[in-house]
Amino acid sequence: MLRFAIPLFLIAFLAEVLPAQNIDGRWTIGPRGGVNLWVNSLSEIKPGPGAELEIGYGLSRSLGLSLLTGWELLKSEQDPVSATIPYGFLKVDGIPASLVAKWYFSPGQSFAPYGYVGAGGMFFKRRTTNNIYVPQDEWQTSMHIPVGLGFHAFASKDVAFTIDVSYRFMDAWTDYVEGNGSDGYATAKAGLNFFVGRSPSDDADMDGLTNGEEGKLGTNRENPDSDNDALKDGEEVKTTLTNPANPDTDGDGLNDGAEVNMHKTDPKKADADGDGLSDGDEVLKHKTNPLKPDTDDDGLTDGSEISIHRTDPLKADTDGDALPDGDEINKHKTNPLAMDTDGGTVSDSREVTRGTDPTNPEDDIPVKVGQVIILEGVTFKKGSAEITEESVPTLERALKGLMEYPDVEVEIAGHTDNTGSRKTNLRLSEQRAESVKNWLANRGIDPRRITTSFYGPDKPLVPNDTKEGRDKNRRIEFIRTK
Repeated sequence: MLRFAIPLFLIAFLAEVLPAQNIDGRWTIGPRGGVNLWVNSLSEIKPGPGAELEIGYGLSRSLGLSLLTGWELLKSEQDPVSATIPYGFLKVDGIPASLVAKWYFSPGQSFAPYGYVGAGGMFFKRRTTNNIYVPQDEWQTSMHIPVGLGFHAFASKDVAFTIDVSYRFMDAWTDYVEGNGSDGYATAKAGLNFFVGRSPSDDADMDGLTNGEEGKLGTNRENPDSDNDALKDGEEVKTTLTNPANPDTDGDGLNDGAEVNMHKTDPKKADADGDGLSDGDEVLKHKTNPLKPDTDDDGLTDGSEISIHRTDPLKADTDGDALPDGDEINKHKTNPLAMDTDGGTVSDSREVTRGTDPTNPEDDIPVKVGQVIILEGVTFKKGSAEITEESVPTLERALKGLMEYPDVEVEIAGHTDNTGSRKTNLRLSEQRAESVKNWLANRGIDPRRITTSFYGPDKPLVPNDTKEGRDKNRRIEFIRTK
């Protein structure tokens, strides 16, 4: 049992360690030698030597066509001799030639078993004891039909060890005895097969593409990465769907391998995150994230920061005013490249926090000493010093400014239009100025920081001959005194 197990184990081992090959598109030449057993009308079968040469071509991965030729010395004995078979020893020198079709059962494997059948002829001469020719020294012919099994075990892509076992049918007249059916011989041979050329089914450079596929694509069959982009050609064709002959399929400045393996971007899309910047510019030039349209999370895409606003796509607050660039552009309409858009000495963020307009320098606090600010929006009930609800937002902005700058002192001046007597208007303007002071003092402002003045109708801004003019002249002013 062991003697059968060892060869089987050896064959299985070879199938695992030897290189797999395909035969399609390749020529082969294979010399072999071995023994034969001639089956004929004589009573005793004797082994004889034989040699064979195969010349073949692979038509496909599974089918090959070969010419088999060679030399066979067929031997047989007859004991006892008879009138029908008058010689005790007979041998045949045969030169067979047959065209055979070979089927490979496991194409593309390192261990490649096959079966075949063919047809051809054989030239031969018979000899008996003392080398006497039967019937004469002339070449005879016979049909020659081989049927067999064998295998190639590839030691390299070009060389295979071959064992072949077959039976070859011949004419019944080969043994010089008629009427006993066809003769034939069984033969077993071993040798080497040498393969020439390159199979289109092979993957010569082990890149996942056959030679035939690479030929159609125009890639290098000897280089697994034809465009040197760190992706094998087969991976590009079958997985990433990129061009194996172009290292940068989408033309974004990053090679396909870097996009797939390092940056995780799409090698078929020049702008993976759709922010208006190519992946190559993001990685190599701007150092932004090619997978994130807004790298610094400031509300502006990287592309708009670079191309439109000229802000830093890596810095959410380019001008350092504590407002994100996106809020400055989209919400406050301020300049993300200037801390104080209106140039009024107060930063944009501070104005936004306290409720003043960061695009209007006139409402910045602190103002210069002596500068007058009209608190537009501060109104009173008719003929009264009672502050209306509509005045609260404006007063709250003034309150925030005074709280933010505790060293500032102000004068609150009251003004009226010319409706009514001057005496009445003077008293009303005084009461209104005091009402504003009290409103601020009641909310935490030290009253010593505030003085009041009143001018009634004496300092109009515009003529009082229209309603609009009179509305404008009724006002409260802040004047910085310190």
